[in-house]
Amino acid sequence: MSTPVAGKFQDHYDVLGIDPRSDSETLQSAYAELARRYHPNNPDTGDQESFDAVNTAYEVLSDPVQRLAFDNLQGIGEDATCPQFSGTEFFESLGSDAGLRVALLCILYERRKKKPLNPGLPMRYIEAMLNAELDELFFVLWYVKQRGWVSSDDKSNLMITVQGMDYLDSNRPSAALVLRHIKPASIANQEAPANVLVAALNAALASRAFKSEDAPTGTPAGPS
Repeated sequence: MSTPVAGKFQDHYDVLGIDPRSDSETLQSAYAELARRYHPNNPDTGDQESFDAVNTAYEVLSDPVQRLAFDNLQGIGEDATCPQFSGTEFFESLGSDAGLRVALLCILYERRKKKPLNPGLPMRYIEAMLNAELDELFFVLWYVKQRGWVSSDDKSNLMITVQGMDYLDSNRPSAALVLRHIKPASIANQEAPANVLVAALNAALASRAFKSEDAPTGTPAGPS
């Protein structure tokens, strides 16, 4: 999980210089900058040991499951007081994340289908596409990984597995269930509904004009 550096366990957040609450976009930005700085091919600031530490930190923190385990190990986000059970709220929300899980699988399924040679998606793209808080995403990712529906490649990009595809094929979700969990800006052809309305309006106007032309002289064309 954490690589020893100079006799101590590595603090991945400290290595990357980011806050434990940082999102994946901040994580990616910090990693890219430090990787360029410490890359052994950099004649001015190259440092193999620092480069390895940065890569290890990114590998752990970019994977939601590993990040959660590391946070628990470090006591990050630990409750200062004894937590309270939410009561009826828990039972009302039980299973509400099922739609989010399916939406994630659909995104990754389509990605693998369209980009079979590059099927993985970085976590920052998943965050940008789904309507969910980071904690919700971590919970959902933990579930789908435990099920074996999603895995990570060597760059910690998320990919659907054969088991995940089989699950979707056997339990086909409705568009309504999935689309409400995906941000509108991440859905292609958002202009389609408007085009349908325009087409319908044009058809109605054409029909009205046709009726007017066919109506006998001096006779009203009829109510519009």
